[in-house]
Amino acid sequence: MDKIEEVLTRGVDSVLPEKSALTKLMAGKKIRVYLGIDPTGPKLHLGHTIPLRKLQQFADLGHEAILLFGTGTVLAGDPSQRKEARKTITQDEIDENIKNWKTQAAKVVNLEKIQIKQNGDWLLKLSVPEIINIASKISAIQLFKREMFQKRMEAEETVWTHELLYPLFQGYDSVHMDVDAEIGGTDQTFNMLIGRELQKKMKNRDKFVVTTPLILGTDGQTMSKSSDNCIWLDDSAQNIYGKIMSMADNQVGEYWTNLTDMSDEKLKSLKPFDAKKQLAEEIVKIYHGQAAATSAQAEFESIIQQKNVPDFIQTFTPSSGATYSQILIDTGLRGSMSDAKRYISQGSVSASTNPENVPFEKITDPRGVPTQNQVIRAGNREFIRILVPEDKKK
Repeated sequence: MDKIEEVLTRGVDSVLPEKSALTKLMAGKKIRVYLGIDPTGPKLHLGHTIPLRKLQQFADLGHEAILLFGTGTVLAGDPSQRKEARKTITQDEIDENIKNWKTQAAKVVNLEKIQIKQNGDWLLKLSVPEIINIASKISAIQLFKREMFQKRMEAEETVWTHELLYPLFQGYDSVHMDVDAEIGGTDQTFNMLIGRELQKKMKNRDKFVVTTPLILGTDGQTMSKSSDNCIWLDDSAQNIYGKIMSMADNQVGEYWTNLTDMSDEKLKSLKPFDAKKQLAEEIVKIYHGQAAATSAQAEFESIIQQKNVPDFIQTFTPSSGATYSQILIDTGLRGSMSDAKRYISQGSVSASTNPENVPFEKITDPRGVPTQNQVIRAGNREFIRILVPEDKKK
């Protein structure tokens, strides 16, 4: 009972309709629980790991746990927290997005204990009468009452019919798999409750909803790939460590509780900066191992705290006349010209001709052109030495 209580408490926002009822059910039998994730992109971030960790915890208690890739629901596009409809995704994009998801998910869950399924296997085979039958169980008024739809209509913006179908399709997953419970972020509460209602009406049985918190990204806004504020599972150890250390202190608690197994008592015993370093080391250790975590911490202390320059600096030979902005794009440090210019304008890029003896000075002109052997520092952790071939120097 203590283990059940912990699973249903830490890293959980709410259990609907009632935690005590799910506790009793789990104590009496092995339940079937699932987590669905739509393949809207090729990478998973730390926010995804919260419900994934919760799914693994159910599996560790001996329950039947299913990780469902939404290869069918993604075609409709989840409208949750969307001010406008998602762009239509192609089958080629879906195939590309899920290609490495199992490998990434394996960093969080034990695939020997977790079943992998794709809802395209049944949703894409539904007949028109079957879709009509599902739709007949939920009123249109109920769907239109959804908060983001109300906001769109108040702003005289469009709510598309296929967006109304999304919660029906996600809800039908619960019916098809005949589950006892569903796990998902708080942004999925509406969709999961539609699934609970469909389960009741079509299977005449209950389904519990376990919601997990959403975490903030590196900019203090909800972590989302569209916001470019994610800490990705395939980020390097140094990048994960550095991104966590750059966060606001008030984010440490939610990361500590939702992303690690470290005790809250330990968190309370540490000063804010030490707690953040402990958190960064622990998360890097989870996804890259202890050796990488130790190395990332040592590099951070040397470069950021002691203001040293790394022994090895990546070299780059730009095209003739390439500006600082273009170099940031060509080296993958920024994704677009507008982003690169903004990054420079914010004072995040500096340069030095001899970092050992000449201090870095901020670059103020995005159209400026670097000189031979100049070392560019982007943010606190990225260094690039510029090499200009002889023919280009002339």
